[in-house]
Amino acid sequence: MDWSHHDIARITNGRSLRTSSYDTSGGNDDYWTLPAGEKVIIMEATGSGVVQHIWITIACKSEWHRKDILIRAYWDGSDKPSVEAPIGDFFGQGWGETYLFSSPWLAAAPRGGKALVCYFPMPYRKGAKIELVNQGNVDVERLYFYVDYEATEVPHDIGLFHAWYNQELTTCEVGRENEWATFGPYEKHPTNDGNYLWVATEGKGHFVGVNFYINNSSPMWYGEGDDMFLIDGEAWPGLHGTGTEDYFNTAWSPDELFDHPHFGIAYAPGMGNDDPRWGWLGRHHVYRFHPTDPIRFQFNLHASIEHGHANCLNLDLASVAYWYQDRPSQVLPGMPPAAERRPQVRPTPNDVLRWRESFRKDLGLDHVWGTERRNPDNDPII
Repeated sequence: MDWSHHDIARITNGRSLRTSSYDTSGGNDDYWTLPAGEKVIIMEATGSGVVQHIWITIACKSEWHRKDILIRAYWDGSDKPSVEAPIGDFFGQGWGETYLFSSPWLAAAPRGGKALVCYFPMPYRKGAKIELVNQGNVDVERLYFYVDYEATEVPHDIGLFHAWYNQELTTCEVGRENEWATFGPYEKHPTNDGNYLWVATEGKGHFVGVNFYINNSSPMWYGEGDDMFLIDGEAWPGLHGTGTEDYFNTAWSPDELFDHPHFGIAYAPGMGNDDPRWGWLGRHHVYRFHPTDPIRFQFNLHASIEHGHANCLNLDLASVAYWYQDRPSQVLPGMPPAAERRPQVRPTPNDVLRWRESFRKDLGLDHVWGTERRNPDNDPII
């Protein structure tokens, strides 16, 4: 019998260990504090082992604490973090918001998404350290956590866990936001230049997924962009996709919630009380994990996605990519300051009215309906 799929039944010599915020006096004040500008180490170990489970919940009066607090993890004595992300984005919570999210690897659980959970195994051979850093200006009043890990031998072919946060306010690279060929034939984009970056890393390993957060200031569909994975120095992506929703295993420009263990839509417009529902205007969270189809690389990996076809859209994007590789990464860019991690604000009905007024003035009309055009002679067509 092949027992490789029955590890839950395998008895080993591993030793189960835990760090937590429990009250060592025997009372019920089972929390730590995290003052503004400071950090705390929530797990530190020597030797070899694997972090198996993390649970965190936070009480903080700042609405931005999920963007302000960083989670960092260091493996094997490296002075550079292999995991670095705002705590909300890492666990599957975009824009500093709180909502339910469920997957086998990461979750934001009841009540209301305030319980942050990770089941990604995080091996180490020469020690581990996980810390939380409060880069905001408001103290964390209560920090509750568990980190469950095991002291055990780590086989030579087991990679080190990595997670990296990126964000970008993209700009239209073709001179006009020509999605769905609204202003004429599509432009061509025969490279990955200008794409939004998920990760670029050096080493040997495999990519296992991404949480992708899209803040869209237009009701136009945001997802005609192709995913592109350049592996081991390829000049052209060996893995080239056909559209954003296609990579995330959905179809035909979806805007509904969907929860699958490997992929889904965790947030869509209309979920928030002040989030208007008009086309694809608003905030989206899509995710894809690769437990059965990891993207393997032997020397390096560059993973990116277009922001609209041919990078034609202005979008407020953020992401956390997850992967394993043979050594701690030394090439990941640093983290933007906390104030720069704030998302762009949602457009309001007042903003739409201002757009209409600019449109009216551009056409030189006394009034507009909103569907007017110009003819070849540049005269308004009502």
